Amino acid sequence: MLNRRNVIAAFAAAAITLPALGMGAAPASAQEMVDASLRLKWLTQAQFAGFYVALEKGYYKDEGINLTINPGGPNLLTENLVATGADTFGLSGGTDSVFAGRDKGLPIVCIGVAHQQTPFVFVSHKDGSVQSVADFKGKKITTWFTGANHVLAAMLSKAGIDPKEADIQPQQVSVTPFVDEQVDVVTATRYNELYVINQRVGKENLNLFVPEDSGVSFPRDTLIVSEQTAAEKPELVEKFLRASVKGWKEAFANEKEAIDIIMKIAPTLDRAQQEFMLSEIKTLMTAGKASTDGIFTIDKAAVGSANELLAKYGVISKPVDLDKAFNASFIDKIPAEERRL
Repeated sequence: MLNRRNVIAAFAAAAITLPALGMGAAPASAQEMVDASLRLKWLTQAQFAGFYVALEKGYYKDEGINLTINPGGPNLLTENLVATGADTFGLSGGTDSVFAGRDKGLPIVCIGVAHQQTPFVFVSHKDGSVQSVADFKGKKITTWFTGANHVLAAMLSKAGIDPKEADIQPQQVSVTPFVDEQVDVVTATRYNELYVINQRVGKENLNLFVPEDSGVSFPRDTLIVSEQTAAEKPELVEKFLRASVKGWKEAFANEKEAIDIIMKIAPTLDRAQQEFMLSEIKTLMTAGKASTDGIFTIDKAAVGSANELLAKYGVISKPVDLDKAFNASFIDKIPAEERRL
């Protein structure tokens, strides 16, 4: 972890020391640069490629931002780090974590939504006893209790099943228990675990249960700032978003180079899996309204639906004030044509 962070810090340092080219272009002085950090929700991988590309290409530097990217991890809560000012920006769990944070009084604000649809799917063996969501009742299901459990609970409830009627257990890192048929249903992200399960079981031997097919949608990977940053540094927020959008567009336009950048930081990753991940991330980021309004758009209808579901099933004490929790004014200042892929 320390080595990865040292490499990331080196990228950020390089971004403010490379001389600008051209007769009329002068590099931003140290006094003009603003220090900021982005806390990710997990370790370095292609899920976050656009941010690393923007850093590598100097897009944050071009906006006057000396950005440091801080990886996340299992014991780090992005919402808390941003709320306390330890990090300027954060890529948090999703709309559910924004709602949960606001419900607990954390002064965080979502300024953009990366994944426009739920990245989780629930998987069963095609030759097994689970052929529909109705079959989840009484079965052994593993999931993550960091947001995916709320998606699962909503799907079960919509199917008329009390979540307590299913044997829901915490999911470990390995999917081997599912592969060995010790578990009836496993949770997978489209861009990570599903790749591993497909490789080990074969996609033709699997049933996939998509939340949206059950009328459940939880957009995830939400960009957040503190209320203080949003109020006192609106230009910084806009510049950060502009550079990030540019980085993601570049990542999708030159996927090989984007993966090269990720592999340079985390060389032990499996390249084929990272390529699969970036492709799936593109699908998630360009779904729904993002196909017309551009990446990081905030779809208030989808967000509102998730808000109501969480309140209905008691995940949050009451519906959250959407206008306070989600501020689309920053991302909307970047024209849609500049954000479309």
